[in-house]
Amino acid sequence: MAMEEVSHRGRIIEITPQITSVSIISASACSSCHAAGLCGMGEQTEKIIQVPTDPWAMRNVGDEVDVVLKASMGLKAVWLSYVVPLVLLLAVILTLLPLGVPEVAAGLSGIGAVALWYFVLWLFRGKLRNEYIFVIK
Repeated sequence: MAMEEVSHRGRIIEITPQITSVSIISASACSSCHAAGLCGMGEQTEKIIQVPTDPWAMRNVGDEVDVVLKASMGLKAVWLSYVVPLVLLLAVILTLLPLGVPEVAAGLSGIGAVALWYFVLWLFRGKLRNEYIFVIK
């Protein structure tokens, strides 16, 4: 695997002419711990990734495959979903407080700005979905 790719192991659960659905088990760091069963902190969640079907690939439901995404796209996702909202929250709060706005109002305004950011992302979800294309290797 090249360093510029993010790869996850998964199992094909459905194949249609347009989309191949791959189930990926996402495990937290705790799940690999020998005591995960005792403390109850470990968790695993199943995620379904939809990949454009390659008509020339000979794949069947149940096959184990590697689902790959360019690492740069993963970094872009981190920026859009974590870094920008954090900077927006801090910018709003740190701008309003020196202007004499009460702390509660400044905090709520910051939260509102982050909510607005996530709403804008939701509005552009179709465009973003087209940018984040996984492939099966």
